[in-house]
Amino acid sequence: MDGKIKKYGYVRVSHRDQNEGRQLAAMKSAGILPEQIYLDKQSGKDFERPKYKELITRLDDHSLVYVKSIDRLGRDYDEVLEQWRKITKEIGADIVVLDMPLLDTRRGKDLMGTFLSDIVLQVLSFVAENERDNIRKRQSEGIRIAKSNGVRFGRPETKLPDNFEEVYDMWVHGDVTVDMAANSCGMTHSTFYRKATKRKKQNHA
Repeated sequence: MDGKIKKYGYVRVSHRDQNEGRQLAAMKSAGILPEQIYLDKQSGKDFERPKYKELITRLDDHSLVYVKSIDRLGRDYDEVLEQWRKITKEIGADIVVLDMPLLDTRRGKDLMGTFLSDIVLQVLSFVAENERDNIRKRQSEGIRIAKSNGVRFGRPETKLPDNFEEVYDMWVHGDVTVDMAANSCGMTHSTFYRKATKRKKQNHA
């Protein structure tokens, strides 16, 4: 039976964590061949995971899937559980979570072993999702406090050219067109218009 086992690895990195090196090193240590590792890099705008979908089509009841941590299986608590059940119950493959040796479905195939594995999975999935929520809340709170203290986010404002005020006054009084003003300031049409409109609002505030 052991000779028939097909070992696969699944690696996923998000836009916040683009370094897949740790996960790949863990797969190598587990003896997964490079061609048997499926890697998804996500933009953060979607969760399509084409390589994961490809992996799922290759699995059968003689397959063994390695992931470094349970959150690689899904975006949240519900999806982790859904994918776990799909792989282990529907397909009949086994899963090994390298960061949590207790989550190894090859062990404890009896009813009690399966029950304990499912309980641990649900607890860990819940904890992982809670931690992500807490991180998001701390980030939001930090941004709110920083903004209230005058911290500005995003790209810094570009310095206005020395002749901006003079050219701006000419534009306001209709002495030059937007294109002429922009050329005089060394700006694009849209940049000058945006800066000039902002200045006009400030002057009338």
